[in-house]
Amino acid sequence: MTVRAERDAIDGTALLRWGWTCLAGLEQRREEINALNVFPIADADTGTNMLATMRAAVQAAQARVDPQSTYEVAAAMARGATLGARGNSGIILTQVLRGIAEATRDGDLTADTLPDALERASSLVRRALSSPVEGTILTVLECAAASAASRSGTSLAEVALSAADGAAKALGDTPSQLGVLREAGVVDAGARGLVVLLDGLVSVIRGEAPARPDYLPGDIEVVSGREHPGHANSGPDSPEACFEVMYLLADTDETRVATLRDRLAALGDSVGVVGDGNGSWSAHVHCADAGAAVEAGIAAGTLAAIRIESFVVTASRVDDDCAADPRNTREGGHSDAADMPVDRAVLAVAEGEGAAVLFEAAGAVVLGGHEPITADALLTAIRRMPNREVLVLPNGALPAHELVAVGVAARDARRDVLMLPSGSMVQGLAALAVHDRGRIAVDDAFAMSEAAAATRWGSLRAAAHRALTMVGTCESGDGLGLVGNDVVLIERDVLSAGRTLLDRMLGLGGELVTLLMGAGTPEELAGELSAHIARGFPGVEVTVYSGGQQEDLVQIGVE
Repeated sequence: MTVRAERDAIDGTALLRWGWTCLAGLEQRREEINALNVFPIADADTGTNMLATMRAAVQAAQARVDPQSTYEVAAAMARGATLGARGNSGIILTQVLRGIAEATRDGDLTADTLPDALERASSLVRRALSSPVEGTILTVLECAAASAASRSGTSLAEVALSAADGAAKALGDTPSQLGVLREAGVVDAGARGLVVLLDGLVSVIRGEAPARPDYLPGDIEVVSGREHPGHANSGPDSPEACFEVMYLLADTDETRVATLRDRLAALGDSVGVVGDGNGSWSAHVHCADAGAAVEAGIAAGTLAAIRIESFVVTASRVDDDCAADPRNTREGGHSDAADMPVDRAVLAVAEGEGAAVLFEAAGAVVLGGHEPITADALLTAIRRMPNREVLVLPNGALPAHELVAVGVAARDARRDVLMLPSGSMVQGLAALAVHDRGRIAVDDAFAMSEAAAATRWGSLRAAAHRALTMVGTCESGDGLGLVGNDVVLIERDVLSAGRTLLDRMLGLGGELVTLLMGAGTPEELAGELSAHIARGFPGVEVTVYSGGQQEDLVQIGVE
């Protein structure tokens, strides 16, 4: 018989271990949580969003220098989650981490401070949401806090287990509280993710997690048909909500944040504006006027990392994808076959820290840095890959003849190497989005190559000095618009060049625009370009990422 020693406190090291445990749990349960996702929008991404948000939290804490106090780890996780939050569930997860940080300012997470952490988190979440809805993660979080408080005076293990069990019980009650869940026969997806996090905490403290059932759609038996009054479904049938808008906010204060929250609530629903407690804020809204939501943020502070996604467009694209290949899911790069042991990997070249994180999060091995990539460096990276099949996304780092030479040199009896035609990082991201290791290598490479080729790309730069281009002479400080590697326009400033370039690129059509922001890009540029697209090209989905590349202020991809 194995006796496990229980912890009586969670210090910084153990809290970081909890973060990694949560990542493993969310990865394991991601498809289950995605399948439960019917509220507020049935877009099957809650598990993915919570995983991405927690990954950002763990990476932020991991990057700090050891040793760290519990508060330092928790604060770093809260900040990382706020900066990397995805979706409504990610926004709420940030406040769980902030609650832990606030409760551990003076010491470790203990039997006395864990109930306080959960109570703070639930209070923060309720304040952050414009219209809190019962039968969701909020309700389950409050039940977890109450259950933890009921075990006050006992051990940390008992308090944590009580919180997790209380959350699990409340999770089972969510279909009785929210009609859209009852109709679909599911529990709330975000709340299911919260139970994973609390079970992970129990695991770190006790050495093993509680056993939970699989919560599959259609398996839920609702004991009571009573729905909590006043809960309207703002799901896909709502004609007023067409875009999901998210952005980071800085240089603001509580008063301006409250005004922003009210303004976003007037524009749409599923509004959440949350902070990490140290000056970083993240905003989320579903609305019909994405440009107005961005402009409201500009009025409230300094914007960055703007994401605009049209779930109407996304849903239609998903339906088309699934009709073409029933193995595909919304994420494009994952399928039921994705768990098969296929010995294949993707190696992507990325310039800039943000771009490297994006490619890693999508499942690629990354070769990058601020120094130019050489043929020797790429060849060495391929040879270090342990995989039998390697798909390479060069992303414009090397000319074609060098890529051919590297490919020839890298292939041998035990390894096959396929160079994919990605001329930029935005094309590489498009290709990686359809990567499916459930296919055979040639089919996977073909699909990824098609996605890269279908992505028109351009970039914005600021002229460093007077020079002659294909379209005339530019002066220092002029805005240059490039399509591919060729300058196609010169304007008096980068913003004007960006607007004109977008008009030209979208004039040929497009459903999705990706903006990859460079290291030296003015913070307001992303908001201005996103608002310009929303005003001039309604229905086009916009996604903004921080890439960190040096030369291009913005890389633009149009699909």
